[in-house]
Amino acid sequence: MSFIVRRITRTPGTRTLSTSVRRMRGAGLAEVQARPTYTHKFLKDPPTVAVVGCPFSAGQARPGVDLGPNALVQSGLLDQIKSLGWNVTYDGAAPFADIPRASVQEAREHETGEGKMRNARVVSEVCERLAKVVAEHAARGELPVTVGGDHSLALGSIAGTMSKHPDACVLWIDAHADINTPLTTTTGNLHGCPVSFLLGLQGTDVEPFKGWVKPCLRPDRLVYIGLRDVDPAEKRILRENNIKCFTMHDVDKHGIGACVKMALEHVNPRGERPVHLSFDVDATDPTVAGSTGTPVRGGLTFREGHYICEAVAETGCLVALDIMEVNPTLGDDKLVEQTVAVGCSLTRAALGETLL
Repeated sequence: MSFIVRRITRTPGTRTLSTSVRRMRGAGLAEVQARPTYTHKFLKDPPTVAVVGCPFSAGQARPGVDLGPNALVQSGLLDQIKSLGWNVTYDGAAPFADIPRASVQEAREHETGEGKMRNARVVSEVCERLAKVVAEHAARGELPVTVGGDHSLALGSIAGTMSKHPDACVLWIDAHADINTPLTTTTGNLHGCPVSFLLGLQGTDVEPFKGWVKPCLRPDRLVYIGLRDVDPAEKRILRENNIKCFTMHDVDKHGIGACVKMALEHVNPRGERPVHLSFDVDATDPTVAGSTGTPVRGGLTFREGHYICEAVAETGCLVALDIMEVNPTLGDDKLVEQTVAVGCSLTRAALGETLL
């Protein structure tokens, strides 16, 4: 897989990606913290973040999202995390390097897979590898930060988390529910299906996934925030499984603080469970992070998105983080800069960056 990201040309009055990232939330990066802000209940000392960049796009139809990990890393993400007091490891795309881009393109053009699924073989292979990588980091007491790539990757990242923390709960921050099954999907794009596989819903016990995917997530350990574009079949699935959801209507009605409080109380009432935070940047409004494949207007504001991450950090229960669906080939240079900067700042907020 290639790690080439579109070059941002410097012109008078513009900033490079790394400059805008450093200034996105003030000058706090200038001072390095001795340790992360919060005591983490499930991690080993010294506190270590393992950044896992997975340059993958075959879970959906638009190319370019595979360039997201490199864009964030090139923008200084690793140094930003170190500035918060974390040790940082990063192996690049080594676990996925022997899956050539050509095979992804071939799958995109020719493979239909089982039922309606598109690119099922390559999605399954990459997610299985990712699950093993995340599981290895989690077993060492590290906090894996999976940078995608499209959101089908969460099938692998969450499966990896659950291998170490089987009682973990999941906060899924997204405009979309991503809970279609191979039987209900209308597009066949597997970035719209990972949650159904994790839950083991009807229709997910299919090749090529059945050889390694085991149901590992309970409906009462899953909560959504930010939903506003949900397929009819997904609405039925959510109701039938009594899955807690905070749509943008709820955010407007109650405010983000109350929604996050209720969400955490639902999945982690005593604050004793590990938390996996899976954040699709399209949860935010397109005016906040527009360089993404499926933007939907009416989303989270910049502060609402960051508040979610800050509140999860405050619990001390975070054991894994996903930052997904940054696509640096969509939009003009200014929009790309802004979206990459938001991906970096959401990561920092989840890892303990505070406003003071």
